[in-house]
Amino acid sequence: MDKLKKLLQKVSLKDRKKLLAIVEKLLQGEENNFNIIKIKNTDFWRLKTGRFRIIFHKENRQIIIDSIRLRNDNTYKDL
Repeated sequence: MDKLKKLLQKVSLKDRKKLLAIVEKLLQGEENNFNIIKIKNTDFWRLKTGRFRIIFHKENRQIIIDSIRLRNDNTYKDL
């Protein structure tokens, strides 16, 4: 979780609150409200929200968040 803490320290308080609210809704199962797309040739899913990308996968109807990244050219590498 060190990368996540580092990311949260980088962003503004407003972005941090927005991001944490979205993650909470996603974990509660409110997936229908978001633009979620399956990443090709993987078992991962992607949620776009502003300049953030939340990469996650599903196990037994449970959502496991793998990473939260700022969008850049390397966002989807190493999946």
